[in-house]
Amino acid sequence: MLELLQNWLLGHGVNDALTYYAASALAVIVVLVLAATANFVAKRYILSALTHIISRTQSKWDDAILRQRTLNRLANLAPALVIYVLTPIALEGHDFVIAIISGALQIYMLVILMLVLDSLLNTAEVIYQGFQASREIPIKGFIQVLKLVLYFLTGTFIVSILLDRTPIYLLSGLGALAAVMMLIFRDAILGFVAGIQLAANRMVAVGDWIEMPNYGADGDVLEVALTTVKIQNWDKTITTIPTYALISESFKNWRGMSESGGRRIKRSVSIDMSSIKFCDEEMLERFAKIQFISGYIEKMKNELKEFNKTKKVDNASLANGRRMTNIGTFRAYIQAYLQNHPQINMDMTFLIRQLPPSENGLPIEIYVFSKDTVWANYEAIQADIFDHVLAVVPEFDLRVYQNPTGADFRVLARAPQSRQEVAK
Repeated sequence: MLELLQNWLLGHGVNDALTYYAASALAVIVVLVLAATANFVAKRYILSALTHIISRTQSKWDDAILRQRTLNRLANLAPALVIYVLTPIALEGHDFVIAIISGALQIYMLVILMLVLDSLLNTAEVIYQGFQASREIPIKGFIQVLKLVLYFLTGTFIVSILLDRTPIYLLSGLGALAAVMMLIFRDAILGFVAGIQLAANRMVAVGDWIEMPNYGADGDVLEVALTTVKIQNWDKTITTIPTYALISESFKNWRGMSESGGRRIKRSVSIDMSSIKFCDEEMLERFAKIQFISGYIEKMKNELKEFNKTKKVDNASLANGRRMTNIGTFRAYIQAYLQNHPQINMDMTFLIRQLPPSENGLPIEIYVFSKDTVWANYEAIQADIFDHVLAVVPEFDLRVYQNPTGADFRVLARAPQSRQEVAK
């Protein structure tokens, strides 16, 4: 190429002493013009045409490639390839300059290829997130591992170009640096191993509600990455936990509750034991008017009457034979009330039970599951149930137990004055 340009310049009357340098300069200009042309054609026509075609297709994966600017980065290779191929021809005889330019272009093209592959990995992650499986098996950690390998290999090739050594020579010397590499990439290695276990066992996924008190975490998982897991707590703060901590320590995942279709309500009401008593006829007549247990009252009255008659029970004392109690009737009412509640899941555990009595009264525990698992709705259902239960307790001649309050002491303080007024 240089010889042709020299002959052409000599034919146009250029000084023989200057033709070599003029030809070299002209060759460089030609190469730069061709590189600029290649860049213009690649971005102005080829890239625009591909963008237009992709935007008109129905598939979504090619749109992800556009959003990650993969094609834009790939187009940057066009001028570099032109310069890399034509530089040895344009600068024939300038071996040192050719070596420097070729080395710089090789490094540039390696970086461009690294960025292209990086954007392809990002594209793969975006496409995968569109599938339902991404909620259970996150791949962000694996993508980050592949990126680390990509960056490491790119760095190795760049160093080999700068040192003019083969990459195999550099890689063969890494054995001595293994211990140092283990220290540097300790978190990444632990996170990678933990990520495999988390994904294989489906222990945690994006969107899960998890609790990890040791780290102050209680909320939804936003991201499962190579070294960290981000959790948005219910107060909207973000807690970052090392990925390997989910393997080495315990945590609670509420996913099972969400998928089961029911959320547990487990709460008790303490009854003042001094208000518990046998039911007399007047009480049974009142209880029979309560819609949910009218059938239960009638059934129990007939059953107990027949039992006591068979056993020849002496009715002179309520302690003889079997009798209905207000606390037992109250339990039957709660059971009937919840069985008719539209938000209680009857396909799951359903218990209305007594807990051991204590100095704080006799606890009647409700152990059921609501149909709605959304936190706000669940709390509203639970509150509605106990609003009703607490309000209905006096209907059974029972009292809810609570420690004395200031109001109780004020009543006691007024009591002597009331007795004096009655005496007068």
